[in-house]
Amino acid sequence: MPLHLVGETIDKTRSHYLSETGKLVQLMRGIYVDAGDDIDEVVLRHAVRIARYLYPRAYLSAASAVLLGPTCDGRLYLTGRRIQRTRIRGLEIVQNRAPERPSTASAVVADSMGEFPVVVSALRQRFLEAFRLRSEHAASIDTGMREAIAERLVQEYGDRKAAADAVWTLARENGWYREGEGAEKFLLRRAPIAAVRNEAAFELTVAWHGIPLGELAHDGFEWRWTAATDGPVLPPLIRQTTPGRLPPFIVSLLPEGWLESVLKDPDDRALLRTGKRYLSNITIAEKKAELARLPSDMLAARLEAFTGDGVFTGTYAGPGRDATHHDFEHRLAQLFESAETPRLSGVQIKAPMSLSLEGVLRPATGLPFTHILKPAGTSGFETLPLVEWIGLALARGVGLEVAEHALVLMPDGMPPALVVERFDIRTRAEDTSMLAMEDLCSVLDLAPKDKYTGTIERVARAVRPLSTDVESDLRTLIKRVLLAWLIADGDMHLKNMAVLKTAKPGQQAFTSVRLAPVYDTLTTRVFPRLEHDHMALKLNGKDERLRRADFVAVATLAGLRAGDANETLDDVLRAFTQAIDGLKVPASCLNQPNGEVAVAKVLGICRERLDGFD
Repeated sequence: MPLHLVGETIDKTRSHYLSETGKLVQLMRGIYVDAGDDIDEVVLRHAVRIARYLYPRAYLSAASAVLLGPTCDGRLYLTGRRIQRTRIRGLEIVQNRAPERPSTASAVVADSMGEFPVVVSALRQRFLEAFRLRSEHAASIDTGMREAIAERLVQEYGDRKAAADAVWTLARENGWYREGEGAEKFLLRRAPIAAVRNEAAFELTVAWHGIPLGELAHDGFEWRWTAATDGPVLPPLIRQTTPGRLPPFIVSLLPEGWLESVLKDPDDRALLRTGKRYLSNITIAEKKAELARLPSDMLAARLEAFTGDGVFTGTYAGPGRDATHHDFEHRLAQLFESAETPRLSGVQIKAPMSLSLEGVLRPATGLPFTHILKPAGTSGFETLPLVEWIGLALARGVGLEVAEHALVLMPDGMPPALVVERFDIRTRAEDTSMLAMEDLCSVLDLAPKDKYTGTIERVARAVRPLSTDVESDLRTLIKRVLLAWLIADGDMHLKNMAVLKTAKPGQQAFTSVRLAPVYDTLTTRVFPRLEHDHMALKLNGKDERLRRADFVAVATLAGLRAGDANETLDDVLRAFTQAIDGLKVPASCLNQPNGEVAVAKVLGICRERLDGFD
């Protein structure tokens, strides 16, 4: 599995020719791999060589100086002239700024291309790096590594006091006084009589498809993620990108908005200790035995088998309302009093549901979580499910992959709701695929409150190094954005776009990483106070008055040819026209108050934008 580096193993002209003919795949400028190889494995096996090629003046530090390679979660730690991160498939190169007078040494690394010299942190600096405050490099050096480095220093300098003095000398040269204090205490420490533990501290086991991924611990002050080192080999799904904070993938699963207010405790510690089941087949519990008792999420019945003309034909057995008792929203909230009810992210009111073989749709408390119910809102948002159904129907009409969905005629005179089928779970018992959905907020390491920040260009740049079919996903992204513009969807933010990851047990890398099907899209301009809603994310610096040239500019910047971009846009426009003309809204759902008015407004906006697009 060779690696091809322009200027070292291959010249620029030949690399370009082989890439154009499909024999090589370009990972970054100057870095290529054979098209038939396992790209993720090639990258990880040659991680140090890639880092040396990209950053010839940087040196291996922290855990990578000990391992002379990447950590088990695919990170390679460097120290150089600046702070930066570089992501290449499953490899993440994390670089921090070097001290003024670094202490380095030489080492030798070998891969399939042979041996080569590298520069690494010397022992004294490596030990000081372990005590840097709020440093990802420090977090990579575990207790075992610290102990081993300390013993090695004692051997070199004769005793612990001499080793501490030697480390302090380097610390003073670089102004690392706190690091020097920490290193000295570690070297001269006395073992405590008894370990003292903060009673507020706790540990949670995080599992994926029932397989433990690691431990998420809170010590009363901050979070720490420790990946499991035993069990089946799996790709690194969860990464703690900022020391002390929850991994972004975990944050993306947590309740927000309505559900967060229902649970009455916005503290992440309480949320994670009271909830056990989440999207993406993630389960979390304080005791591993609890994980085994939780039901697996797998489709027992497909929604399409109980759908006719866009309407759910099965039996709804969820919450209702009446004139004398609690209203519907209160009844829905009562479901989440049980820790057995799966938790959902997103601001909109929704409920986890389970569809049985008999076509009964009921709350997923203690049952497989297979579908999501989105009920109607209030104060002018009563038609929201119907408007979203139209958006999903048009998305499918322009050729986008869309989650299965249907309108649900609700009891007690309530407006219709929308039910959406999960696409991130298995469809049959014999399937061993490991599925996970990661929204773009998590991919970009942003908090949910920042979901409206960023640009479509930034999304494209994030998707490109992750996708296993880059050109197809970039086309899909352009289609998705054009659809959002045509239907006036002002809510296509970073949590309403995601990548769907698929892995097989025993493999270190994901076999497939693709843009997820469309699961949330609607015309926001038909609702109160949103009549002048703009695009949630800017495109080519604009969130209004978009033109063809804006889409082509972003597509070419992302890596598509202008001709392919225009072809994609033409396909969407042609299909969108047919989708509008052929749209058949369920008559049973038009009888609700303002139903026909909402549909007319949506289609009017769509036709107006279609006619004005150039």
